[in-house]
Amino acid sequence: MFPEITTAPVLLALWAAIGYLLGSIPFGMVLTRAMKLGDLRSIGSGNIGATNVLRTGNKAAAAGTLILDGGKGAVAVLLARWLGAEDAAQLAGFTAFLGHCYPVWLGFRGGKGVATFLGLVLALSWPVGLLSCATWLAAAALSRISSVGALVAALMSTAWMLLLREYEFTGLTLALTVLIFWRHRSNLERLREGTEPKIGKKG
Repeated sequence: MFPEITTAPVLLALWAAIGYLLGSIPFGMVLTRAMKLGDLRSIGSGNIGATNVLRTGNKAAAAGTLILDGGKGAVAVLLARWLGAEDAAQLAGFTAFLGHCYPVWLGFRGGKGVATFLGLVLALSWPVGLLSCATWLAAAALSRISSVGALVAALMSTAWMLLLREYEFTGLTLALTVLIFWRHRSNLERLREGTEPKIGKKG
């Protein structure tokens, strides 16, 4: 379920810090401010992710946020894998996810981590990443609800890992799935009540 630990503890701590700092860059807020779209915290859900950026009505800003938030998760994994080892890569990916969800710069009030999750899964195993992205797209398109796509994609990521025999990544994807469900607990409540907003609805 987890890779063999081959990296020295001090280097693992370094990669954990690098991953966190990469993940904590709030691209949604950076882009909305740069494009003069208003204060993202006062729009829609107040979330810093691509779904809430879309509520500004600017699709380019939302797409840019999606790509950059996914990219920082991927970069954390690939950089640690290139300069370190697989244990460092998984740890950097995990802390990049934590950095997005709990950025120190924003008082530990960040996003829900879906784009960062998909980006780091793509970097861990691109076939699983593509299947997870396709799962998100299909679930979101059918339901017209972004959180449904996120939750289904997270649930299925470990199944895809098992199906493709990428066993060493399953511990990480299980942990991230639990965190994604935790970050979406308010969405789950709205889904039960039938009040979860549809994709593209402005704040």
